Amino acid sequence: MKKARKRKHNPHIPSHIDQAALPAAVYFDHRGSGNWYMSHRDEHGKQRRRNIAPADATLAELHGIMDEASNTDRETLRYLCQQFHDSPKFTELSPRTRDDYAYCRDVLVNQDTRMGKPLGDLAIRRFSPALVQRLVDKIAGEGTPSKAAHVLRYLRRVLQWGRNRGYVDTNPAQGVEAPAERKQRRLPPVAMMEVLIDRAKALGRLHRNEPGSCPAYLSIVMELAYLCRLRGIEVVTLTDANELDSGVLTNRRKGSRDNIVRWTPRLRAAWDEAKAYRARIWTARSYPTPIQPERRPLIVGNHGMALSKSGLDTAWQRFMGKSIDAGVLLEEQRYGLHDLKRRGITDTPGTRADKQQASGHRDQSMLDIYDLSLPLVDPSDSPLPSLSLRNKP
Repeated sequence: MKKARKRKHNPHIPSHIDQAALPAAVYFDHRGSGNWYMSHRDEHGKQRRRNIAPADATLAELHGIMDEASNTDRETLRYLCQQFHDSPKFTELSPRTRDDYAYCRDVLVNQDTRMGKPLGDLAIRRFSPALVQRLVDKIAGEGTPSKAAHVLRYLRRVLQWGRNRGYVDTNPAQGVEAPAERKQRRLPPVAMMEVLIDRAKALGRLHRNEPGSCPAYLSIVMELAYLCRLRGIEVVTLTDANELDSGVLTNRRKGSRDNIVRWTPRLRAAWDEAKAYRARIWTARSYPTPIQPERRPLIVGNHGMALSKSGLDTAWQRFMGKSIDAGVLLEEQRYGLHDLKRRGITDTPGTRADKQQASGHRDQSMLDIYDLSLPLVDPSDSPLPSLSLRNKP
């Protein structure tokens, strides 16, 4: 541990501390109840502060904290992951991405190795593409190819972040083969979809505490996801600003083009039902009505605020589970809310160009994933040869 330079006497430091014996880079902030902190520079060279102990910490405790900090192995994967998660680059990510990366980090650093210690404790500079490939193949071989693919994408990003900031010299995860993920392109039959929508409407009329009930907004979300070919997150982020005279203005994600879905009696009924449900919730809870239309969410929860995507996912999974328990559908017939978008694109009339314009996809190849309709074509035909050619020897 670095020896501390001679300090000037600080009258604010607690009297039980021998100031001459304080470890280097440890300082005392007397404001408030007081805190011991250490100073360091981040990857951008900016001075940063980290509180390490309260004011009543002993000198021995301060030395122990600094000994542990100085003995931290900065060459390990665990240390690099921690630096990435503490960086501004990580905090700029969406909450769902941060949650996914936190899960992938835990999977990586806790992987067992033949050396008898977890992968997180190995020196990152000794990683090779072959080692990363074995790791990915091992996770995929456990029957979880999607998990292996997520871990690989996370490791690539962390190593590239570390390479750009001098933590490592190369990115050994580049060029590693990703496992083939399972393709779940489920297309719910129209009859089953309509039965489940009607079931959600009926159960949504029950009191929320009654057995078998489900949220009243669930059938509305199902209708809008199918009719407008929307993802779940796109449905729950609709507001009154998306209601136009000509139809519903979509708010598509992942680079898809927005469009306006023309009003039909069924779409108008679903939209008006959502507004009526919202009005009942807001009236019952004395919730103030925002003046600006973009501040008025179309889909709200029982609390009156905009429904979150995680809340929608939970309600959907419970609804599907109860439907299976009731014998409405089989376990193998279970499908996701996102599959209603696939059903909507498949049921869109017209050519592939019409379907692409309706779905908002910029790349026509995406229709191979979302449009599962079978085109009706004519049989091949050729003109019959003339009699003279057929009779010619």
